[in-house]
Amino acid sequence: MTNRATGTFQVKVTPRSDEHLAEAMIGRMTIDKHFSGDIVGTSKGQMLSAGGSVKGSAGYVAMEKVTGSLAGRQGTFVLQHTGIMNRGVPSLTITVVPDSGTEELIGLTGTLAIIVADGKHSYEMNYSFAPL
Repeated sequence: MTNRATGTFQVKVTPRSDEHLAEAMIGRMTIDKHFSGDIVGTSKGQMLSAGGSVKGSAGYVAMEKVTGSLAGRQGTFVLQHTGIMNRGVPSLTITVVPDSGTEELIGLTGTLAIIVADGKHSYEMNYSFAPL
């Protein structure tokens, strides 16, 4: 059975310097989020990004550990982001890392979508729990 979680979040992305990555033209940032709605809690993560030679083309990957509750169930889980911007056309996939759920979130599977409207961030998450 698939469930749906929705809500909002605030995000702070902080650029970090790394000489090795700078030479490769790769950016690194930390992610700090505060979730409300069906997910209540915080997350911390790391993002790597790189631009293409054509304006509007880039890619990023990120790993983000969420700590809090999902629909009242306590624990942690990890989200993996894979994002592409192809000449201005975005594509983003955010997936729960298999077997990353802890405590009451053991067995969590699913995907999360980020919606940005009027400068505010929200999410929609489709999820279920795999049998143990």
